[in-house]
Amino acid sequence: MSPSAPESDLTGWVRSPFTGGGLTYDVFEKGSGPGVVLIPEVPGITPEVLGLADHLVDRGFTVVVPSPFGEPVRPATIGYTLRVLSRLCVAAEFRAFATGAHRPITDFLRAVAADLASRTPGPGVGVIGMCFTGGFALAVAVDDSVAASVLSQPAVPFPLGKPRQQDPGMSPREFDRVAARASAGDVCALGLRFSNDATAPRARFDSIKRKLGDAFEIIELDSSPDNEWGFSRGAHAVLTHEVRDLPGHPALGARERTVAFLTERLAPAAS
Repeated sequence: MSPSAPESDLTGWVRSPFTGGGLTYDVFEKGSGPGVVLIPEVPGITPEVLGLADHLVDRGFTVVVPSPFGEPVRPATIGYTLRVLSRLCVAAEFRAFATGAHRPITDFLRAVAADLASRTPGPGVGVIGMCFTGGFALAVAVDDSVAASVLSQPAVPFPLGKPRQQDPGMSPREFDRVAARASAGDVCALGLRFSNDATAPRARFDSIKRKLGDAFEIIELDSSPDNEWGFSRGAHAVLTHEVRDLPGHPALGARERTVAFLTERLAPAAS
């Protein structure tokens, strides 16, 4: 049992440049089996993000981790995180404040997903986004290569005002396309957040739920005052920073539900 979140390093990961949607970034790949694109949270591919990535590899997935920001393996600190975030806030490919917007970074991520799907077994790939990238996982699902999306504490657009709090993080046309695919049974989504997390508002999940219905499953962990597991009011990173290897731990359970969800969608014979 560990008092801190699982961490890992780049041992065994293969790094290569990838170009898609007019953008080029390095991607890291490891594993075998159905494909999962793991989009890192701010500030980048930290040891905690790699802890999640290696857990997915160990559970039988081929995992690709794009690196569109930050320095791979560098631990998160407040200063480092703020420096990366300040750049992302003004970067045209991310459009951090825009509502009803198409985000160019998702074109790159769709190309990554399509490439991975062409090389791995299953009906498609899974995509996991977290924090700043949480909503990107659903926007990527406009592409037929994506069979499962995991939105962990999606924080973009930054929830300043009611319209942004309700915004799903994509254009109406993209949202309609994802909803049509969900209605046809071609894609399902899983949303994860802490109950008191203002950066990933419940209103955003409610908007997505109204559009996708039963194709969108929501897991909300209790971070209210005096909650059983002692999560702080600022608890945010469901699948990384808040995970503890403790029996019954809610974030550990959320991670295991995420693995089960991906297995059900990408390798149904194994579930």
